[in-house]
Amino acid sequence: MTNNYCIIMSGGSGNRFWPFSREKKPKQFLDFFETGNSLLQQTFDRFKNIIPIENIFIVTNEKQSKLVKKQLPNLDCRHILLEPIRRNTAPCIAYASSYIKSINSNANIVVTPSDHLISQELNFINNIKAGLSIVCKSPILLTLGIKPTRPEIEYGYIQTYEKNVFFRKVKTFIEKPNYDLAKIFFECDDFFWNSGIFIWNVDAILEAFNMYMPDISINLKKSVSRYSISKGMISFDKKYTQCPNISIDYGIMEKANNVHMLVAEFKWSDLGTWGSLYNLAKKDVQGNATLKCRTFFAESKNNLVTHSDEKLVVVQGLNDYIIIEHNDVLLICKRSEEHRIKQLILNINLTYGKKYL
Repeated sequence: MTNNYCIIMSGGSGNRFWPFSREKKPKQFLDFFETGNSLLQQTFDRFKNIIPIENIFIVTNEKQSKLVKKQLPNLDCRHILLEPIRRNTAPCIAYASSYIKSINSNANIVVTPSDHLISQELNFINNIKAGLSIVCKSPILLTLGIKPTRPEIEYGYIQTYEKNVFFRKVKTFIEKPNYDLAKIFFECDDFFWNSGIFIWNVDAILEAFNMYMPDISINLKKSVSRYSISKGMISFDKKYTQCPNISIDYGIMEKANNVHMLVAEFKWSDLGTWGSLYNLAKKDVQGNATLKCRTFFAESKNNLVTHSDEKLVVVQGLNDYIIIEHNDVLLICKRSEEHRIKQLILNINLTYGKKYL
């Protein structure tokens, strides 16, 4: 276990969960189901059952570092890695992996988002352990694939060569498909949701950056001092700001020929949208879901309602809506048009500034 490490990526803005998720407190710091723990805390607790706490690192940014420290008080400050600017997952993984290599050149690394919902945790632990046992012996890039439970257009997909086996070679990655394609993928045995969870040896991933993203590797090598101390935490060098804003999927996983996949044996959701939260929430006989509040529905179906205080929310004559109140914002939006929230946020910023963001 001493060679096993974990990078938890916790720098996202989570604006698709606006207005609950704000710039000052994005979704990874929220507790949607009133479990007593935020998504970040749940992720950390999940991995400390697999990997020593002293080998777990959180990547975030200066604005969110205080929240990380508050929610994970037992984590050493030197295990909080600070990005000077958001640059997507590829630069984040490159710099964090390089830092871990400076500590342990034999490191095997699990990379995970901080905001996913996972159940059947014993299965999850077993899958991660199986992955670590593979990458410590083989220079492959490993990901976890989730067997689809519906034709989902909000997830990326992975297609594999083999069928009916736990460990498979990846054929291709497919970005979010339209519904017709998603339906075909759902009905096939060789398509899986892309979980965004990766496992590899540190040398394997850094070599992949050298081969497929040399611009990031060059910036990393040119850094006079790749890391510095800021308030007891580790800050990435300013060269980080010159890295391309690109995901690890686009930058490496879709290009590399040594990518493999394990079939996940646990339940998973990336909680990327209010719609995904609606799918997971308990519903009444009319398909209405309520979170953190009291509701009364009349002639209404298939709505999601959540509120931040003790007010009773009465909904009459609405079908398929998202109704979200949090502090100074009330959002009423068609579930089918939730994708417009990002644009609404941009327009609100132009009209009112960052007051409501």
